[in-house]
Amino acid sequence: MLRVYGDLQSGNCYKVKLLLAYLGLPHEWVHVDILKGESRTPEFLARNPNGKIPTLEIGPGDYLWESNAILYYLADGTDFRPSTRVLRARVLQWQSFEQYSHEPYIAVARYIEKYLGLPEARRAEYEAKRAGGYRALGVMEQHLAARDFFVGAHATIADVSLYAYTHVAHEGGFSLSDYPAVRRWCARLAALPGYVTMSGA
Repeated sequence: MLRVYGDLQSGNCYKVKLLLAYLGLPHEWVHVDILKGESRTPEFLARNPNGKIPTLEIGPGDYLWESNAILYYLADGTDFRPSTRVLRARVLQWQSFEQYSHEPYIAVARYIEKYLGLPEARRAEYEAKRAGGYRALGVMEQHLAARDFFVGAHATIADVSLYAYTHVAHEGGFSLSDYPAVRRWCARLAALPGYVTMSGA
């Protein structure tokens, strides 16, 4: 049985939960509260020395961490991980975009607002995320204008990676009103069999 250590309100953890749901893979979910320091305990650090969630237990004492690496592992042999060389590279391209051009803006702004309550001490940092976040959404909008999914003809882990924080971008102060292709894409992901929300429902 796969065991995931994480928090479903975290987009990086939700990526894993969503793919598990799409694939219908049985698993155990162990909630980890990062605000209470539960990812920094000696017990957790023995599983993941980087002290972050999600962490996937794939066997006794065998752990895998970093959300996109976990997706790559879980999607092996499925349509969510393409079989051709160039399509796999394009999946990695978009997952890298998510980590370096999307998540540092949209996810961080969401963390400051949703998790921390938008404290005045971090308001300037929060506002500074606007330009980068909207730039990322613009790149996505342009790509999706003539496509249903990011890579190929059906959903892949590239879509799962980008969907997690995009569909809750409003929780970090970002509006999707000017991004109709992104909104349509979000609706496609939510309509796929097995879909679950961030609450796990």
